[in-house]
Amino acid sequence: MLLEDKIFVAGHRGMVGSALVRALKKAGHSNLITRTSSELDLSNQAQVNEFFESEKPKFVFMAAAKVGGIVANNTYRAEFLYNNIMIEANVVHACHLYKVEKMLFLGSSCIYPKLAPQPLKEEYLLAGYLEPTNEPYALAKIAGIKLAESYRDQYGCNFISAMPTNLYGPNDNYDLQNSHVLPALLRKFHSAVQSGAKEVEIWGSGNPRREFMHVDDLADACLFLMKSYDDRGFVNVGTDSDVSIRELAELIAEVTGFRGKLEFDHSKPDGTPRKLMDVGRLHRLGWSHQYNLRSGIESVYAGVKDLPPFTISA
Repeated sequence: MLLEDKIFVAGHRGMVGSALVRALKKAGHSNLITRTSSELDLSNQAQVNEFFESEKPKFVFMAAAKVGGIVANNTYRAEFLYNNIMIEANVVHACHLYKVEKMLFLGSSCIYPKLAPQPLKEEYLLAGYLEPTNEPYALAKIAGIKLAESYRDQYGCNFISAMPTNLYGPNDNYDLQNSHVLPALLRKFHSAVQSGAKEVEIWGSGNPRREFMHVDDLADACLFLMKSYDDRGFVNVGTDSDVSIRELAELIAEVTGFRGKLEFDHSKPDGTPRKLMDVGRLHRLGWSHQYNLRSGIESVYAGVKDLPPFTISA
C-alpha cells in the first residue's frame, strides 16, 4: 500500500473509521476517499456500484456498520441484521466488480459462541450457539467474514478480515440507550459527579468479563494487516487481557472522581459471561497493542469531560 494509492474508508465518521483516517494520515497517506451516509447509502447497491465505478479505490477499509450495545441490539434486531448484511454485500461485491486490490473487513468479537472456551480462538467460529441478545448483529458479521472468504475462494480476491475486541476511544457513542458498556459507564459516572449523586446504577451483576482496546490500537493493527497479511483466515485483534464489569466500573469511578456507591441491577441481562480474544496469530505476525486500559480511559475522558453531556456520535 503506497502513500499515493487511493484508499476508501467506509464509515469514516464512526469511532473505528475516524481512527483509521487518523492512522492513515499519520502514516503519510493523503489520497483518501470518504463519504457520509447522506452522500452514499451503502445499503443501496446502485449507489455503491456507481461510487466504485467513478472513484476506483485501490484499497478499501470496511468499517461501516450499524452498531450499538445490548439494548439497541436486542430492540432493533431486524434493522441490525438487514442493514449490516446489505452494507457488507454491496461493498464486498463492488470491491470484486471494480477490481479493488485489497479489502479489509472489520467484524466483531460477538461472532463467537456464547459459551465458547476462553480465550476465543479464530477456529471457534460457528462452534456453538450465539449470545441471543446480539445474535442478529453477530450473524451479519459472520456473513461478512464468509463473504470475504468466499470471494477469495471463487474469484481470487485479496479480501481479509479482522475481528476486534470491545473498543473505546475518540468519537465513541455516549447515548445511554444504545452505547456500549464503557462509554455508557463514563457518561453515568461523569453525570453523577456533576450532579453530586451518591450512587450509580450498573446493569447486571458486574461479574461478566470483557476485554477493551483503544480504537487507535485497532487502527494501527488494521494498517499493519493491510500491509503485511494476505491469508484467508480472519485475525483476532485484542489486548490479551480482560476485566470484570465491576472492575471496569471501579476503574472509571476512580478516573472520573466518583466517590459514591455502585448499585448493580441484577434484573438486567449480563450477556456473554466472558469474552477474551486469543491474539496469538496477530502476535506471531509481529503486532501488539500500546495502550493500557487506565491510560486509555484517562485519555478519552480528558477529551470529553468538558463537553457535557458528551458528544454523541451520529
